[in-house]
Amino acid sequence: MNDLPHTALRGTLHVLWMSSLVVPLISVLREPSATRWLGVLGLLVLAVAYAVTLRGGPLWVLVAATLATIPLVAPVGPDELSTWAWIGGAAAGFAPLLLTGPWRWLAAICAVVAAGLVGFFVTRDQTTYQMIAASVGATIIAMAGLPMWFAGLLGQARAGREAQAELAVSEERLRFARDVHDLLGHRLTVIALKSELAGRLASTDPERSAAEAFEAQRLASSALEEVRDAVHGYRAVNLPEQLEAVRNVLQEAGIRCTVSAVPVEGEHATQLALALREACTNVLRHSHATWCMIDVAVAEEEVRMTVTNDGTEKPSGEGNGLRGLRERLAAVGGQVSVEKSGDVFTLQVVVPA
Repeated sequence: MNDLPHTALRGTLHVLWMSSLVVPLISVLREPSATRWLGVLGLLVLAVAYAVTLRGGPLWVLVAATLATIPLVAPVGPDELSTWAWIGGAAAGFAPLLLTGPWRWLAAICAVVAAGLVGFFVTRDQTTYQMIAASVGATIIAMAGLPMWFAGLLGQARAGREAQAELAVSEERLRFARDVHDLLGHRLTVIALKSELAGRLASTDPERSAAEAFEAQRLASSALEEVRDAVHGYRAVNLPEQLEAVRNVLQEAGIRCTVSAVPVEGEHATQLALALREACTNVLRHSHATWCMIDVAVAEEEVRMTVTNDGTEKPSGEGNGLRGLRERLAAVGGQVSVEKSGDVFTLQVVVPA
């Protein structure tokens, strides 16, 4: 059975199902003979079977209950109400929603055909039964199937945005790992060789052993300095480029993004750019935003960046990313604050000027 993506859709299915049983129930209760209670029993069994199936029970329970209503409900009730045609229409409408693949449409067609056969044997009027079944089935599909389809598309789009954000993070980690490997690979190999040589020469040529050990130490210090430079270059990012990149990423994800920024340079730009990366990741991964506003302003004593977006469902509590951002900015006298009002989430970063 297909996953029902939203509680409102599930409620819609319940309402449609009960509505399709209203006419058969009225028809059965109007039957003057005692056999009407058999029809009531058949409708009750059908309602219970539907509830069991919608809660994850086996689909054959609903199929068996539907077939069981043919001898119980079809002969009961005034002929002009075409009693079982409504049940056949409900089966035709819910088959595409509860099944997957080509079987769902085949089952819907079989339900309409079955309604015609019942009409032929009960009233010799199979056309009316088939028309009612087809109309009820099409109504159910239109009222519940289309919203389910759109909800599924939204879920896929959201999953795609999360995957895109995770891919961007993974690519950045791989790039940095590759840079560090290129820096350290050769140096560590040379250091290992010189250390081994120094150990072998320690007893036979102490002066050369000391020279080799000193050279290994010099290479280690040089490698450490290069790694620090690489990390500094990794962190020293360009804020205008980051703003443009974030706007492009959000717009590609279907989020309308507006940017209002003043020129900021130096360490302030680096810290704001790092915060901007975290904010963009949060928008992509933790919201279903339709718009995002980014504002960078400079006052006398501080530089302030505000990122606001809608569609945030998660609580405004700090995750690892925001916690790390807060700790990093605290080291330079900066502050991070978050605010959630309805589904609108605001991240504000302040660094001293």
